[in-house]
Amino acid sequence: MKKLLMLLLLACTSLICTTGTAQNIAPANDTLYKAFGEKNGITLLMDDFVNRVIKDPRIGTHFKDAKPPMLKAQLTDQVCQLTGGPCIYKGADMKSAHEAMDINKGDFHALVENLQSAMEARGIPFTQQNRLLALLAPMHRDVITLH
Repeated sequence: MKKLLMLLLLACTSLICTTGTAQNIAPANDTLYKAFGEKNGITLLMDDFVNRVIKDPRIGTHFKDAKPPMLKAQLTDQVCQLTGGPCIYKGADMKSAHEAMDINKGDFHALVENLQSAMEARGIPFTQQNRLLALLAPMHRDVITLH
């Protein structure tokens, strides 16, 4: 199942990369936002997700200087906005936020795996997981800094 999600993410990435930033392809309605449990559900998901990435030996060092509560809040706002919710993400753009982090494709894939695990743990349906991954996929070109 995880391999299928990863393949789907990679396929979405190659198809969506030319469409602009993820903010440009956010849903026109809030059905995905509601499917994720609105702001409370997204907050719980991002709490789990950030806890996972910080502890992940593959990528945890990228987050050594992060302030987890702030990171969780920013990711919550970002995902809330992307899914059609009322939140407004006010953090840095993805390119600026990640340019000095030396992130490679393996790091990015590990991050996606952690997000998938967090979504599975929260019981988010497979189709809704895929919808979020499709919205996030275009960010890979701004997050991956090492090729």
